[in-house]
Amino acid sequence: MTRTLAAAALAFALMAGGGLWLSQSTGTAPAELPTGAANAQAAEVDTSTIQEMVLGNEEAEVEVIEYASFTCPHCATFHQNVYGDLKANYIDTDKIKFTYREVYFDKYGMWASMIARCEPSKFFGIADLIYKGQSDWVRAGADGAIADELRKIGLIAGIDNDKLESCLTDGDKLRTLVAWYQENATADDVQSTPTFIIDGQKYSNMNYADFSAILDEKLGE
Repeated sequence: MTRTLAAAALAFALMAGGGLWLSQSTGTAPAELPTGAANAQAAEVDTSTIQEMVLGNEEAEVEVIEYASFTCPHCATFHQNVYGDLKANYIDTDKIKFTYREVYFDKYGMWASMIARCEPSKFFGIADLIYKGQSDWVRAGADGAIADELRKIGLIAGIDNDKLESCLTDGDKLRTLVAWYQENATADDVQSTPTFIIDGQKYSNMNYADFSAILDEKLGE
């Protein structure tokens, strides 16, 4: 099974206050915006500032776009069992262009994304750490404990504490990321995670054998 997306407006309402809470020291629950206000803000956000996270050959004829959530267990399983072979055989060999786009089910996935994007050059390495430790950090307890576990991942990746705090409390970046997610999910009709757009066609979660068969057909191999 894959995880099904909630309505985009609801996702934005859940996310909008998340980063603001991280700037507080009280450990209280994050604030939430009313759905109408969330939609109005999303419509006004310039998402062109968001960097696409890309590996492989930028000029490749075949592009794979993965839509995934850092809190999605099926996405973690894909990254543990399939992604390594995909990277070794198709990404690192420059056969394809691989683009990773985050999906936000909840504030914890949003916070994980803010950590992963804190230093773009380390994004994929941090993403690996987030997925590997997913079963631990998502069950850390209260919001503050989960945030602290994500901070630890950033520290392990070599990001200093001051920079981590700056990334986690960047409300403008948070709102822009959520608006960017909404645009992408709408354009590609993403209803669940993980979802893959391969050479313009949408596919659901799959094993490596099925994935490689599709890629070989697209590549004419």
